[in-house]
Amino acid sequence: MSDTLARILADPAYHDYLAILKGARNGLVYGVKVRFPHALIMAILFGRGDWPTRLRTIFRATKQHALNLAKFVTLYKTLLLVQKKANKGKERSTDTFIAGLIGGYVVFGDRTAINEQIVLYVCSRVVASFIPRASTPYAMSSTANSAVRPIPPDARKFSIFAALCWGAVMWLFNERGETIQPGMFNSMTYLYRDSDHWSNLRTLFWHNK
Repeated sequence: MSDTLARILADPAYHDYLAILKGARNGLVYGVKVRFPHALIMAILFGRGDWPTRLRTIFRATKQHALNLAKFVTLYKTLLLVQKKANKGKERSTDTFIAGLIGGYVVFGDRTAINEQIVLYVCSRVVASFIPRASTPYAMSSTANSAVRPIPPDARKFSIFAALCWGAVMWLFNERGETIQPGMFNSMTYLYRDSDHWSNLRTLFWHNK
């Protein structure tokens, strides 16, 4: 039995199908690793209600993030395989865009707080990719044998980008706060508005309110 399984795992004919399975596994694990500590910290800082209620909120957020990533990876890799087979085994540069487009709509198209955070995170990375790159790449030892290596933004151009981002978000927070993502709005309220108010030494240094 073990020999048969080993042959299946090593057989190139099954590689693409097993890659989908492992992709789902990695999406699930990564989603838990990313969301659980974030949800825990947010529950400690901004959570409402007793701890059983907060723990249920942490569980729901972690579950949704992990399952959505697993679903997206599964659908994305499946669509890539379908397109590859439809194109007689050849991969096209548009395949990734089409697979991502469909996967993003199906999995992340439903507007929930978790999905909105993930989409905004992805959007920020897309926008940041247009910053001119520096001349020296990162020294990276593991990128899955890819010939491409990420290159950090040009330092001066990044400074301008950072200034514009922070100027814009602070203006939005003050003038159009309703347009900011709720999690970020709560964080900014804690940092910039709650810090303007206290009633005694306890609420100045120990408790926010």
